[in-house]
Amino acid sequence: MKSESSGPARHIDTGRWLAQFAGRILVVCPRCGGRAIVVPRPDLEAPRYFSELMFMPRRLVCAACGATDAWEAEVQGAALVGAALGGTEDPFFRQPLWLQTRCVGHILWAYNEEHIDELAAYVGAVLRQHTASPTMAMFPRLPLWLKRADNRAEVLAGLGRLRALAARSAPDERSDAAHRRDDRPRSGGSRFYRGGPYQ
Repeated sequence: MKSESSGPARHIDTGRWLAQFAGRILVVCPRCGGRAIVVPRPDLEAPRYFSELMFMPRRLVCAACGATDAWEAEVQGAALVGAALGGTEDPFFRQPLWLQTRCVGHILWAYNEEHIDELAAYVGAVLRQHTASPTMAMFPRLPLWLKRADNRAEVLAGLGRLRALAARSAPDERSDAAHRRDDRPRSGGSRFYRGGPYQ
């Protein structure tokens, strides 16, 4: 009888949201074209719930050229309108993601290295087990081309290219796929009714 470790790779989907990877997003710097980073404002307390990451004030910082920018959730009446996650632009400053590559006739993207690792674990698994509701979970929402077994080798190679890009930062090391596409999801964003720490 085979041990579990010698059997096929297994991935258990615990229902992680894309928002859980939005604490640190690598983007193309709007000034120099190198790699910049989008993070929550450093003076804030750590979020209690990962959904708060869509509303927390953000900073864009480029270590190479010193470019900075700030983002805060829009106020509409009693609600904060946060970021709408997904697509090849960062949801806060709408800059192209640094981690983009062409793959199987599509664009493969990720927010950061942790996001790459999670996608690679899913794509590389022969057995995929879902243990959570698919309503907001990331994996059920992935495009079919990324999930197909016959694309596995190409998608894993693409994720390898993204991993290599994450270690680079100069403008001339930028992927030729990392540019604006205006493919963001719905413009309304997430809503949070005020009374919390980010008003």
